[in-house]
Amino acid sequence: MDKAVFSNVYKLKKGTNTEEFVQAYEALTQGFIAKQAGFVSSQIMSDDDVWSDVIVFESMDALKQFEENSAQSNELALKFYSYLNINSCRMNRFTVEKTF
Repeated sequence: MDKAVFSNVYKLKKGTNTEEFVQAYEALTQGFIAKQAGFVSSQIMSDDDVWSDVIVFESMDALKQFEENSAQSNELALKFYSYLNINSCRMNRFTVEKTF
């Protein structure tokens, strides 16, 4: 089965310390996301004031299980989300059709 990608695109709240935000994302990744079944990798990116994180899983089933597990917010997730302008968030799922 093809890999699956979970993607978030968002802006941060005004005045956010970006180093602290990236540290919160790293803590969430290491403390929760990377421990999920089927986890492959995670990246965080920015372009001016637009940020994105991309999480790759071995399958769409693994990604969906991650989403179910994420429904129970934990302290690491709450810290990460505290930096986001929630009204700007767009979450997407993709199946990787082909890697070149």
